[in-house]
Amino acid sequence: MSESFRSMLRSLPDFPVDLPIFDPASAPLDPAVLFRSWLDEALAAGVSQPHAFSLATVGAEGMPSSRMLILKNLDAEGWHFATSRASRKGRELTEHPLAAMNFFWSALGRQVRVVGPVAELSTDASAADWSERPGADGSENPTWQLYALRPVEVEFWQADPGRRHVRHRYLIPAEG
Repeated sequence: MSESFRSMLRSLPDFPVDLPIFDPASAPLDPAVLFRSWLDEALAAGVSQPHAFSLATVGAEGMPSSRMLILKNLDAEGWHFATSRASRKGRELTEHPLAAMNFFWSALGRQVRVVGPVAELSTDASAADWSERPGADGSENPTWQLYALRPVEVEFWQADPGRRHVRHRYLIPAEG
């Protein structure tokens, strides 16, 4: 079974043949500007949930874990996401306030990786985010927390059918 499973996996296509071209020399100085442009292109290409990303955190034992979340905003405070402080990821962020985000748009052969420290945003901002959720019923959730990942590294990755993938990395000095 292992060999047939391996063969099946190897036979699956990696990316579409007709992929966008990305020239890092034309990239803007601000990674947020490039991200918004790539998100717009994902929307135009019909990518489902282009604002979804994998969030990786680290637990007390140093073991990484990841899960899918939705980007809530992107501004001077950072890349926003939310969860309950009582959840596993909430507890991990309390213990180790560092995380990595990874956006993946298969149809375009693109990934964006964002790494950095995470800060809790205000109680008011968290309450507003809770009340703006789809299906909000007007109830309060005092454990709901809006976070901002403040990137120290943002990497844009464009697949190439000839395996000459293009990476463009921004290194951002940590505040402090």
